[in-house]
Amino acid sequence: MEWIWGTWFLVAVLTVCWYRHKSAKNKIYERRGIPKGSSGWPLIGETLDFIACGYTSRPVSFMDKRKHLYGKVFKTHILGTPIIVSTDPDVNKVVLQNHGNTFIPAYPKSITELLGQNSILQTNGYLQKRVHALIGGFLRSPQFKARITKDIENSVKRTLARWKDMHVIHIQEEIQKITFEVLVKMLISISPGGDLDDLKRDFEEFIKGLICVPIRLPGTRLYKSLKVKELAKERLLKKVEIIVKERKLSIEESDGKGTPNDALDVLLYDNGEPNEKQCLPMDFICGNIIEMMIPGEETVPTAMTLAIKFLSDSPVALKHLMEENLELKRQNADSGDDYGWTDYMSLSFTQNVISETLRLANIINGVWRKALKDVEIKGHLIPQGWCVLASFISVHMDEDNYEDPYEFNPWRWEKTGAAVNNTCFTPFGGGQRLCPGLELSRLEISIFLHHFVTTYCWIAEKDEIVSFPTVKMRRKLPIKVTPLGATVV
Repeated sequence: MEWIWGTWFLVAVLTVCWYRHKSAKNKIYERRGIPKGSSGWPLIGETLDFIACGYTSRPVSFMDKRKHLYGKVFKTHILGTPIIVSTDPDVNKVVLQNHGNTFIPAYPKSITELLGQNSILQTNGYLQKRVHALIGGFLRSPQFKARITKDIENSVKRTLARWKDMHVIHIQEEIQKITFEVLVKMLISISPGGDLDDLKRDFEEFIKGLICVPIRLPGTRLYKSLKVKELAKERLLKKVEIIVKERKLSIEESDGKGTPNDALDVLLYDNGEPNEKQCLPMDFICGNIIEMMIPGEETVPTAMTLAIKFLSDSPVALKHLMEENLELKRQNADSGDDYGWTDYMSLSFTQNVISETLRLANIINGVWRKALKDVEIKGHLIPQGWCVLASFISVHMDEDNYEDPYEFNPWRWEKTGAAVNNTCFTPFGGGQRLCPGLELSRLEISIFLHHFVTTYCWIAEKDEIVSFPTVKMRRKLPIKVTPLGATVV
């Protein structure tokens, strides 16, 4: 009996000492100008509250509560990391733009362990700039734009043709087939078939535990994911390595001459600057090709799904979108011309729907950075070695930035515009790490919406948005479609 009381006494003493130590440390921090906030419980911090809010209709409530208590920049402890959170668009802009010398990527352990050391998220400095420029230049080339437009159209049309015979369609699941197929073809030129299906199965296993509570104990999601990931990523790497080696040999046999057909070609054709003879490492290329598949499995299909969700709940917006797209279909039928990249991107209201979907969806809810030196931004000190989370979701859902932020209102973009340099609209990040595929993502969503709303009308079943660990529909958004009765002339 005495040992039980002794244990409880020891726990009580340690708890009191911990709280005193935390209180003293907080006072030192506050004197230095570090934002106010709470570190929560020992080890877990405020992670449970953070996760719980992610399962509600207002995931931003975690940020809102602390913003009300401490201001737009505050400190907390989530996902195993003590961190400073910024919900201020001006502070976020500085964090995003001051990259390399001041801030470097620093993500939770659950992400870094699953993606590995060669992850795009952790690549920094010259190598990051080099790969970013190579991929960005390829995605902006006229040849690529013409080819990818046809590829997306073909994939969308094949999928839509199957839907007419399906009783219930789970939109999120079906759209993933389109986006993954398109992205893998763009990355390594694999067409639909057995190889693509095998690749997708392995990739789905690999990505399951990407964001989770970073507690590596038997029975936890991270522990299981790391075990499954080792096997799935090993299979993925072997498949991609075979493709990379065969392609590298083919390029060497042609003396490096030719036009890149996909992202793999771009990375293999590049031999660096004139004074730099070293090519990109093979393991780096393989790992990054796999990681670049993520938008095809997660971000882009989620945006498409939520666009359908929001339009289903907004008949007026849907009617306006249909009218715009039916007009484009009539014009192309009259002219006999094929659709081009600019045709889809010039659909102004469709682009407004996409912007509003991205703002409300917050698929990428923020970015994580670590300060390499003491940084003061708008009176807030971010000490050397501390992490900062630039929260996009808080900015997108702040009524100071958007009137009635929880309302789906595509017309708001007629006034504000969707400029890339808009500090209050950052669904694709910003600064040197601005997503190079942002235009491609918009194109893919535009093509899908165009062909879907000009082919079918639909009724969506009731479903809810879940925001943790990633944004998704709880039931994958079931819908029933009916072919459009009107004949377009």
